[in-house]
Formats: sequence, C-alpha cells, structure tokens
Amino acid sequence: MVRRRVVRQHEVEADFRVPQLAKAGSSLRLRLHYRGERIGEIEIGRGSLYWRGGGRHRSKRIPWSRFAEKMDELAYGN
Repeated sequence: MVRRRVVRQHEVEADFRVPQLAKAGSSLRLRLHYRGERIGEIEIGRGSLYWRGGGRHRSKRIPWSRFAEKMDELAYGN
C-alpha cells in the first residue's frame, strides 16, 4: 500500500491576549498563511472582529451580524 504524504498548504498561528474572551479588552488573534505567505489576520473580540489582508497596514472592523450575513451568503448562496 502506497501512502501519499499530505503537504499542508494553510497554517494558522494564534495569540491570546487574555484566555477568557468574556472579559472586556480581550481578544484572539489568528495569523493566516498559505504556502508560507501571510494571507491575512483576524482579531476576534466581544463586539466584532477585525480583518487585515496580507499586504494591508490597516484593519477593517466587521460587526458580528455582518460577518454572519457574509458567511451565510458564502455557504448557502443568495
């Protein structure tokens, strides 16, 4: 039996500012990489999340309700 070696293309690094997201001012930051290149960063907090694309210097605030709409659209269509 020949086993194929699976090469991971995506990698995620995580930083926790405070272990409990329930506290104000705490967040979880995920840095996303594809084949060694940074493709973006997500910072998740209580009120919203922030997205910063791979080559961007500024983050974009996305409220949770808008995020849910976009995810539904991507998953289920219009």
